[in-house]
Amino acid sequence: MQEILLVILCYLIGSVPFSYIFGRTLGGVDIRSRGSGNVGATNVLRNLGVKPAILAFTADLLKGFIAAWIAYAWGNPLLVFLCPAAAIIGHCYPLFLRFKGGKAVATASGMVLFNDPVIFISLVAVFVLVVFISRYVSLGSLTVAVLLPFVAILLNQNIEVILLYFFAATLIIYKHKENIDRLRKGIESKITGRIHS
Repeated sequence: MQEILLVILCYLIGSVPFSYIFGRTLGGVDIRSRGSGNVGATNVLRNLGVKPAILAFTADLLKGFIAAWIAYAWGNPLLVFLCPAAAIIGHCYPLFLRFKGGKAVATASGMVLFNDPVIFISLVAVFVLVVFISRYVSLGSLTVAVLLPFVAILLNQNIEVILLYFFAATLIIYKHKENIDRLRKGIESKITGRIHS
């Protein structure tokens, strides 16, 4: 019963819509009505600027980090998979926004940071490189999502962590299906120098 409550708690933590909250409190807007309509840090960056985006990304990252910490603090291998997975699901399908949330990249990053900072730093470097070359944030996100479980396999991570990363990668790719379609058509929005300060 306690394990079930912990998973529910992690889902609720994941459901806290920080991009929406910071959009309201710092920009006075509903971020769902701006840009792509996505409740995520990239949409905050495009429409509200760097500082709110950094806050949103950091808060979303902490959701995954805290969920992973809860799992390991409890010491149950099954929770190592279920708690971060619940936080990621909560971010994508938040209770507080009628199950319409973000794309899980930041929250998944938080669990990776907790589990293995080396993998986190390596994939951040890949993300930055892909975005710098292509100017597509979505392509950077998709690239690291695809790489994540295979890097975990190469570094001999525990099976529950590998399965968790496959789950996270699958969900991230699914949530980016519209971005993938736009990338194929060559109409995906690029990051430019014209970002609010």
